[in-house]
Amino acid sequence: MKKASELNFGEKGIINEIDFTHPSSRRIVEVGFTPGQEIVLINKSIFNDPLAFAVRGTLIAIRKNEAECIKVA
Repeated sequence: MKKASELNFGEKGIINEIDFTHPSSRRIVEVGFTPGQEIVLINKSIFNDPLAFAVRGTLIAIRKNEAECIKVA
């Protein structure tokens, strides 16, 4: 299984699970990153942090370490 932080530009993935041991996992779920949702990596900043994902019709930017708690297929 791949982490959302490992997606390439424009690559899609379906969220399989969220690692709830991560300190930011609650915030990640609150903004819409929930299992079963399709996400697309839309943009990376110059140093790959933050990452911008399209999820539920919205563009959401999160830090790379936060994206590591999202596991996609």
